[in-house]
Order: sequence, then structure tokens, then C-alpha cells
Amino acid sequence: MKRLTGAFALAALSLFMLAGYLRSDLDGGTPSALAAFALVVLLPAAGALFLARSHFARHAAAGARKEALRLQTIESEVLKLAVARGGKLAAVEVATQLALSPEQATEALDRLALRGQAEYEVTDAGVIVYAFRDILHLDSKSSAKGVLDD
Repeated sequence: MKRLTGAFALAALSLFMLAGYLRSDLDGGTPSALAAFALVVLLPAAGALFLARSHFARHAAAGARKEALRLQTIESEVLKLAVARGGKLAAVEVATQLALSPEQATEALDRLALRGQAEYEVTDAGVIVYAFRDILHLDSKSSAKGVLDD
């Protein structure tokens, strides 16, 4: 908010100085008049644009971080649900349990599948089921051995 306030202040200063410059009796074509114009009008205007742009860019970046966190939270909840349901889920289960739209549930499951955390399976009735192989094999983790063990 401080950046936006600064941007408004610099823009107001630039407009004030522009009004003063236009009312002055300076010859606009001389190098000294052009330098004065650049110094008292263009420089504050450029500062205002820079501050406003950085404010909105920062705001957009915060929005993107919030969206990434929201998606990460949904995916985490989907994985918890997969553990509770034995490693296989349909989009409708995710939608109903997590209060998501069917599209949001499918998108979350597809993101997990694209990253290799789930695989697509199809039932005889044509329902797409997402199988989480790591979760399906959790019961065998007690027999795990070191990579270099015989």
C-alpha cells in the first residue's frame, strides 16, 4: 500500500509541476527548458509508474502464491483420502468428500497422475479410477531393504 501511496504522490507532483511548467514563460525548445521539463515533470511521472507497476506486480505474485498453496492443499487432501480408501479413487469420491466441483476433483487427480503419483484405470462400467501405486503397496513397507542389501 505504501508503494501505491507513493505512486499517487509522485503523479500528483508531476501534474502540479506540469501545470507550473505550462504556465511559465520558458521557451519550450531550448535545451535548458527541455532539461527542466524532464527533471520536474518526467522524472516524478516515471517514478510514479515504477512504484505503481511494482505494487501491482507484487500483488499478482501474492495471488499466484495463494493459488499454488490452494492447489497443493487440495492435492494433499486427495492423497489423504486415497490412503483412507485403499489407494483407489474416482473423481466423484473426491468431489463429494472434499466439497469440490467434479471438474476441480478431476483436475486435481489429473495433476497427480501427470506427476506419476497416480495411474488411470477404467472399470467395466467405464468409470475412470485413479490408482495410487505407492499407497496400494504401503502394507509392504515393513519388508523394505536398503538399495545395496542382498
